[in-house]
Amino acid sequence: MTADVIDQPTGAGETLAADEIKAMRERIDEIDQAIIDLWLERARLSQQVGKTRMASGGTRLVLSREREIVERFREALGADGTQVALMILRAGRGPL
Repeated sequence: MTADVIDQPTGAGETLAADEIKAMRERIDEIDQAIIDLWLERARLSQQVGKTRMASGGTRLVLSREREIVERFREALGADGTQVALMILRAGRGPL
C-alpha cells in the first residue's frame, strides 16, 4: 500500500473502507448532537426542579435521588457510568 492510496481524512487504505468510515462518522456526529441536545435539555429541567423544590421550602438537593441516578448509570455503563452520572448531575445542579 502506497501513501497516495491511503485516504487521509479517514486513514483507510481503500476507497470502499473510506466511504464506510465517512458514513459511520456522519452517524456518530448525529448521535453526538443528540447527546448534546439531550444533555442541555436535562440540565435545564434539573435546574427547574431545584428552583421549584427550593421555592416550596424544600432542600437544594435530594441525595437519595442522586444516588439512584448514579446507580442507574453505573449499572448500564460500568465504572465509567458513575463518572458520566456525576457530570450530568453537576450540569443540572452546579458544583456541591
